[in-house]
This record gives sequence, C-alpha cells and structure tokens, in this order.
Amino acid sequence: MPADLAVIGLGPYGLPLAQAAVAAGVPTLGYRTGPEAGSLSPAELRRMLSGGFRPTTDPAELGRVRTAVLCPPTPPAADGGLDLTQLEAAARTLAGHLRPHTTVILESPVYPGTTEGILRPLLEEGSGLRAGRDFHLAYSPSRVAPGNRDVTPATTPKVIGGLTPACTESAAAFYGRLTDKVVRARGLREAETVQLLETNYRHVNIALVNEMAVLCNDLGVDLWDVVRCAETKPHGFQAFRPGPGVGGHSVPQDLTAGGGRGLRMVELAREVNNRMPGYVVQRAATLLNEHGKSARGARVLLLGVTYKPDLADLQGTPAREIALRLRDLGAAVSYHDPYVPSWSVHDHPVPRADSLYEAAADADLTILLQQHRTYDLQGLSVKAQLLLDTRGAAPTGAAHRL
Repeated sequence: MPADLAVIGLGPYGLPLAQAAVAAGVPTLGYRTGPEAGSLSPAELRRMLSGGFRPTTDPAELGRVRTAVLCPPTPPAADGGLDLTQLEAAARTLAGHLRPHTTVILESPVYPGTTEGILRPLLEEGSGLRAGRDFHLAYSPSRVAPGNRDVTPATTPKVIGGLTPACTESAAAFYGRLTDKVVRARGLREAETVQLLETNYRHVNIALVNEMAVLCNDLGVDLWDVVRCAETKPHGFQAFRPGPGVGGHSVPQDLTAGGGRGLRMVELAREVNNRMPGYVVQRAATLLNEHGKSARGARVLLLGVTYKPDLADLQGTPAREIALRLRDLGAAVSYHDPYVPSWSVHDHPVPRADSLYEAAADADLTILLQQHRTYDLQGLSVKAQLLLDTRGAAPTGAAHRL
C-alpha cells in the first residue's frame, strides 16, 4: 500500500503523530533520523503495522508521499539554545527526494524564523524546487502530552501556519484528517511562536511554584495545602506543582542564544528551575544531619529517575544532577525505577535496587523524585528510615516534603 504520509523522526514528536495518523486510517511511512526513537510495546507495533504503518530506512521512499512531516529532536545545545543538527540532516535527506506538490510540515520545537530561514533554503537548494510555488511549507507546534491518557491527538486542536495562504490550507487539509479542530495562524512565525509561548508558560509557572516551595519550607508552611486550596478558584489560576527540576524535550527559550531579543522572565525561570536539584540535595543533607547522620557515607535511594511519571524517558531528568551532587558529598547512591533497567551518570553506573521495600528499609534516606503509579507511598513511608518526597505524593505526615 503506498503511503500518504512520511513522518521523519520517530522520537517524542514523530511517533505520536504516526500513531494518530494510522488510527485515522492514513497509510504512514516512518523514517528514523537518528538513534533516538520512541518506544512501542509489541502490541502497539502490531496494531500500527496492521493499520498501514511501514518503517523504512530508504530515503528514496520519502519522494513517494503527499505529505512529509519533519519531527526530529531539537535538544539543548551547549550554548543553551537548540541543537538543530538532526533537523538540518533530515531536511537535506528529504530535499534530495522532494517532489512537486508535496506538503512539508515542521513540528519540532524551533526558534521563530527557523522554518523560513533554515528549513526553506535547505529544501530549495537540495531539490531545485521553490517553496510556496512548487511545494507547500508549513509549521505546526507539536502538542503531545507523553503519559497523559486524557490528551489525544484527535481531541487536541492543531495550530497551522504556512509560508503562503495556500500552504496553510494544504497543511490544514492534512491535519483535518487527524483532529477535530484546526486553528490557522497568520503565518510561519506566528505558529512557531505559539510553541515558544506554550513551552515558556510551563517553565515560568513551574519556576514560580518552585520558588514558593523554598519560601514555604522556610516559613513552615505546607505548600501542597496552599496549592490545593488555591486551585479551587474558578478563574485566573491554574495549578502547577513543585518538583526536583524540570525535564522533557521542549526546553525553555529566552531567544538570546538564537540571536533574538531576550525574555528576562524565561531566563529567570530557567535559573530558578536549574537550582532545584541543588536544593533537593541541600534538603537531603539537612534531613540526614537532623537525624544524626552525615551525607558522607550515607546510603541514599532515588525513586523514579525519569523526567515524567510512567514513561521510560530520561531526557533532561533532574535525577542525574541530584545523583551527581550526592556522590560529590560522599553518599552511596542507588536507584529504583520500574521503567529504567540500567542507569549511568557521567558514564558511572548507578546500582539498581531490585527489591524496592528492602532497599528503602536499608537506605539511610529515600528520595522520591518521580511519582510512578506503581509506587505505594503509604507502604514506602512505613518501610523507609527517612523519606523525602519532592512530589507531594505521600500522605500528609508520612514523609518530609520538598
């Protein structure tokens, strides 16, 4: 069966799109751009294959589709900006096989101006075709919510911005097959900036509640009770909760690394959130000291090292820095995570606890970093000698909260 769609990049953005397309009855080609790829259970893979999904490593097949969606990762770069290496490589691969009348859409997080300023030249130079005349070019921010079963592509509105009105309409026609609602932006930059605003909104609000967590601890106030009460307000408030840091694939962008005007609020939020792993370690050392123990030589068990609950995704997880800082203090660090069979920090393997309750009972301090559904916090609070809960998940009074 010939494919209508090619999803280029099967990581955190591309794989959910491919699944949504197959579910909507769209014959889909999956092309990997690098070693990073999303994970599918054998049953999910069988459903996709039977529904019209076909993985390939042959770039020539990219020239046989009507729509190509670029979804490669754009991880943090050394300068704090975005690393577009995989995106540029994917664009060159597609350009070598691009045919007239194809609709090309970018979904990866990028700086405003990237689609027209970087992607367009690569596609035009490699194909000899002209965007807006020979092929359609558009941007649509990815709105995936990994692990959230209540959010599906079919019920999530898709924002579309094209190089020309015709480009927008072509991309809208494609996404109209996958979702109940398509929202048309004025153009490429507006659509790209939607992604920027949505990502920064999350990071800024998490930073606010993380600062509140530090303040409330100093004041002896239960922040989780404050948030519980505040979220009853029916207008003007959305609840965010503190944690040991912020991970994930969409990094906050203040635009300075991309050569644009900086967003002071975002840079401040980044600083606040980047301090949280150090604050967790400080709290851990204080708790040990209050119970007559030193961090040096202490056995510390980390529970949940992924960046999000119930996912085997370690991108940007604050657990790495926490483990490293604890080691620097002389602690013996181990971990437990049902989704991570092995884990290393700076190429040094971290011992994995096989028996959760035995490990918690043996550890001088257990730190909950991620609240996986399988964790019984009531039972763990009974077994653990000392429990630091960075997620507010344990019953009140059963653990020391962040």
